[in-house]
Amino acid sequence: MITTTPSAVTPLWDSVAAAPHSPSRARAAEALFRRAASRLPVRVVFADGTRLGAGDSGSPLMRVLDARSFFHRLGAHANVGFGESYMAGEWSSSEPADLLTPFAQRLPALVPRPLQALRRWVQARRPELERNTRAGARRNIRQHYDLSNDFFALFLDETMTYSSALFRPDTTDLADAQRHKIDRALDVAGVHAGTRLLEIGTGWGSLALRAAERGARVTSLTLSAEQRKLARQRIAAAGLADRVEVHLRDYREEDGRYDAVVSVEMVEAVGSEYWPRYFRAIDELLVPGGRASLQAITMPHDRMLATRRSHNWIHKYIFPGGELLSVPAIEDGVRRHTSMQIVQRHSFGPSYAETLRRWRTGFLERWPEAAALGFNDNFRRMWEFYLAYSEAGFRSGYLDVWQFGFRKPHER
Repeated sequence: MITTTPSAVTPLWDSVAAAPHSPSRARAAEALFRRAASRLPVRVVFADGTRLGAGDSGSPLMRVLDARSFFHRLGAHANVGFGESYMAGEWSSSEPADLLTPFAQRLPALVPRPLQALRRWVQARRPELERNTRAGARRNIRQHYDLSNDFFALFLDETMTYSSALFRPDTTDLADAQRHKIDRALDVAGVHAGTRLLEIGTGWGSLALRAAERGARVTSLTLSAEQRKLARQRIAAAGLADRVEVHLRDYREEDGRYDAVVSVEMVEAVGSEYWPRYFRAIDELLVPGGRASLQAITMPHDRMLATRRSHNWIHKYIFPGGELLSVPAIEDGVRRHTSMQIVQRHSFGPSYAETLRRWRTGFLERWPEAAALGFNDNFRRMWEFYLAYSEAGFRSGYLDVWQFGFRKPHER
C-alpha cells in the first residue's frame, strides 16, 4: 500500500513571481535569443505574428505568448528565466522535448564566446543553504524526494525505480528495462548469495529487493523519510525483511565493512566539494578485493567546469544542491582519493531519453490524479518542463549516463 504524506518543504511552484524590469537587460536577452533561435531548426512564433528560426513546417514549434515578460525574465534571471517563463505560461510548445533538443545540441555556442566571460556577473550563485553539509543534504533531499510517494507512483513503473532504465533491442516494457539495469549494476559489483552489500541511495527499494532475492544481505542508506517508509513496506511484503536493513543515514555516517557497494544516481546529490569524501567512503567501506558499481549522469567536462558555481532552474525548482560530474571528474576522483581501479564502464544515454519520455507521458496522462493530491497547474508546467528538458539533454548527447565498475585491490 502506498501512502501520501504532505510535503514539508516550501512549495516554490505555488506561484512564479514577475521578473523585475530592466529594459537594457531585456534588450540584451532578446538579441541573444533571436540570434540563437534564427540558427536552429525550430519555429518561434510571437503573438504579433513575428517568426524566427531556421526550421520548416515540420520543425518543433515554440509560441511566445507574452514577449515582453519573456524577455524581461530572460534578462533578469538568465538560465533560471527560461524555465520560469514556461511555468508562468509566457511561452508554450505542444512537444517541448522536441523543441529543446536543438537548443541542447548547440548549447555551448548559443552565447557568443566573448559574452561567456560575463557569466559570473549575470548568473545567480548557488545559495549557501544548498551546500550538501549533513544538514543541508537532508534538507535538499526532502525538497524533491519527499513530495509524496503517491505522486511518484503515478508515472514510475511497477518497480518504482527513479533512475535510467537500460533498454535492449528487444525490450519494450519499462519495468523490464529497469530490472535489466538493476541486474547489470549488481553483476558489475559481483553481488550473489552471501554478499554483504551496501547501497548508497535506497530509492523505493527496487535494487535492495533484487539483491536480496539473489541471497545478498543488504544495508541501504537514504535521506528520504518517505522513501524509507515505502521501501520498508515493499521489503516486508516480499518477505525479505530479514535480509535488508534500510537506514535514514548519510553515507558519511556509515562505518560497516562490505563486499560490495552499489550507488545508482546518488552521486549527483553529493556536490563537488564533497566528491573526494564520497569516493573515499566507498573505498573505506569496501573490504580488500571488494567491488563497487556506480551509476552516474554526466555532462561534458568543459561545461562542468564552466557552470559548477552557477545556480540554474533545475537547482532552484527540482534538485537543490545537485551537481553533475563529467567522466574525467569521476576518473580523477577515483584515482586521487581511493585505492580502487576502474574495471568497467558502460554508457547508455539514449536509454535515459526513452525513460524520461515514458515518465513524462505517464505524468501528463495521470495529471488529474496528481491534481487531486494537491499539486497545482504551476507544478504541472514545472514538472513537464523538467522532464522534457532532461529528455532533450540525453537526446542531444549533451548529457549521458554511465555505469562504472570499481575494484579494490587485495591486501598484500
